[in-house]
Amino acid sequence: MTLHKIVSLLVTLLGGVLFGFGLALSTMVSPEVVLSFLRLQDLGLMLVMGGAVAVTVVAYQLAPRFLKQPLLGQSFEERTATLDRNTLVGAAIFGVGWGICGVCPGPAIAALGTGNTDILWALGGIVLGALAHGLTTRD
Repeated sequence: MTLHKIVSLLVTLLGGVLFGFGLALSTMVSPEVVLSFLRLQDLGLMLVMGGAVAVTVVAYQLAPRFLKQPLLGQSFEERTATLDRNTLVGAAIFGVGWGICGVCPGPAIAALGTGNTDILWALGGIVLGALAHGLTTRD
């Protein structure tokens, strides 16, 4: 394994730890808090999401301007996104699932670190949904 690969894996691990810690600290790992937010009873998570969007927008706009290439990558690339029927249907299904149980995939995995084993039911549903999609869209 090359030094570049090891550094890349360590940076990825550090990013994951920071992300998980932030989700736990903001209580986004708690389905009750998320459902309260979705019912517009507690808008505290709006600050969490707004902060995440602000940091992402700044990073995506400034990094290519100040760096010739990514610190751990070959080059900056634009990915063309398409808004089609499958994207809209998938987003709707995801939103309904999120609204029913208050669990999003990232926070669900972070919730395991807090000892919330009930979240395994939601993670099982996420895995089954991804598997069903993979099996129905094979070329």
